[in-house]
Amino acid sequence: MKDFIVQINKAFESRVRLGIMSILMVNDSVDFNTIKDMLQVTDGNLASHISALEKSNFIIINKQFVGKKPQTTYKATVEGRNAFIEHLNALEKLIKQNKNYIFLYLHFVFQSSFLININLNKYTYEKK
Repeated sequence: MKDFIVQINKAFESRVRLGIMSILMVNDSVDFNTIKDMLQVTDGNLASHISALEKSNFIIINKQFVGKKPQTTYKATVEGRNAFIEHLNALEKLIKQNKNYIFLYLHFVFQSSFLININLNKYTYEKK
């Protein structure tokens, strides 16, 4: 097993958690409804994933009132940012190391209905 495999963080295996962290990495803080709308998930689903990320100390929750309305915002912690970057780096290493296998897999899956362009820095596919 390669060293980078252990750097793939189970906390980010869910598409919702991956989405939450992706949103928080490029924004200072984001409110609940914005995240919900961007990820197109239910309140309960989002709340459970946010709770898991908070327990891992990857995000912090800020509750305040704007006027008389409560507003909850979320922010990635330094620990969360570092863990997410490490996770993305491990995924990138996995892809780069297995690019030939990925090409063959994509070719098989799409059965030549897509042009697949893979080089060291860019992985794209286009419909023929």
